[in-house]
Amino acid sequence: MNSRSHFPLSGPHVVVFAMFPGIDALDVTGPAEVFAMTNLVLGAGRPGPGRGYEVHLAGERRGPVETSAGVRLHVEELFSEQGTIDTLVVPGRIRIGADGPEPHVDPAVVAWLREAGPDAGRVASVCVGAQVTAAAGLLDGHRATTHWATAERFAADHPAVEVDPDPIFVRSGRMWTSAGITSSMDLALALVAEDHGDEVALEVARIMVMYLQRPGGQSQFSVPLAHPAGSRDDLRELRRWIGEHLDADLSVPALAARMSMSERHFARVFRAETGSTPGAYVERMRLEAARRLLERTSRLAPDIARACGFGSVESLHRVFRDRLDTSPGEYRSRFRTAA
Repeated sequence: MNSRSHFPLSGPHVVVFAMFPGIDALDVTGPAEVFAMTNLVLGAGRPGPGRGYEVHLAGERRGPVETSAGVRLHVEELFSEQGTIDTLVVPGRIRIGADGPEPHVDPAVVAWLREAGPDAGRVASVCVGAQVTAAAGLLDGHRATTHWATAERFAADHPAVEVDPDPIFVRSGRMWTSAGITSSMDLALALVAEDHGDEVALEVARIMVMYLQRPGGQSQFSVPLAHPAGSRDDLRELRRWIGEHLDADLSVPALAARMSMSERHFARVFRAETGSTPGAYVERMRLEAARRLLERTSRLAPDIARACGFGSVESLHRVFRDRLDTSPGEYRSRFRTAA
């Protein structure tokens, strides 16, 4: 992440946020704070090309734009007035509908992205902003992520995009996408690291009390939350315990005994509470833990298989083949992130 190909040799790096009514406030203010802090760090004597970041808020019309938080952000520039854009940021707007979280796709932003997106140095979408970017055709043929709760719909709506619901952010060429809401700041830090190197990004992260690279992926949130919370405290506690003891015996007999239930009754109650069989739930937890270790560490397959409770490398390979249509080695070679 030390390439500086997107940073101008002189003058500021122009960052333009595509604004629209109802936008999620943190999708804009989070990255803007990271860029502002980077300017302070660079101004304190740190090396770096250019003179820092220059942030612009552009919209279909000038004036205040009310965010989902009720806070108004002021747009002073029109889409049509934008010149050279080094980084084009596409925030999102996530709504809670009858079927859960759903993205809002603003037609004015989509139309402008079709014009400005191909000429921007890089395009970075935040949360469900990925659906807006995809609607403009900019993510076709690219790997991308989005908020875990809308990933399935994203993949169905845009089959030309390779959707991975787990990473906090994904880079695919000049296209960047990030996960849910607060990950906008993780994305911005990654952009800073690419432009100025890890040392500057690390100093910014320290000042802002952030991880330079957040441990784990969205799966740390999505596995438990993808299933209903249920009404039983004892089963919620069991699910938490499962996540912390993936290398234990998590068979139905063992889990039923832990709950002081018969196997049949336990299986029926677990499915009623979670919508999943115990075996399927445990396998998914183990698979996503293995994915995180392959992405974030150099641990060998036998060690990962033991740590995640697969028991053998053969079992690890079988689950990856059945669930992801790939092998652990191929997965690591494609999705490994820098330590």
